[in-house]
Amino acid sequence: MRSKELGNFGEKIASNYLKKKKYKILAKNFKRKWGEIDIVTKKKNKIIFFEVKSISKREGFLPEDQISQKKKRQLLKMAQIYLSENKISLAVPHQIDILAIEIFPDFKKAKIRHLENALEDYY
Repeated sequence: MRSKELGNFGEKIASNYLKKKKYKILAKNFKRKWGEIDIVTKKKNKIIFFEVKSISKREGFLPEDQISQKKKRQLLKMAQIYLSENKISLAVPHQIDILAIEIFPDFKKAKIRHLENALEDYY
């Protein structure tokens, strides 16, 4: 499976996971010329931005290890842009989480790690 297909499959898994965990999905693939946020959700009174990283289990490393410093800066900027464009105050609680998804070779099973407030040190 190519990386684009793997990514799309991982995002479907992520969406199902979030729905089961009672997150309300506000947007998917929020794109601007500066970057993209995979999934934007709301739970209780908090906005949560999700970066979804998917790999095939046989690759031998962790999905979250593939998030560069540049990508982290992009995520922070995109979160601010989303809030601004949707007229949501920066005072509203928000955070950026990572969903790290390891998809097994048979595509029948996946391991999901939810890393909450993963970029808190950068705010």
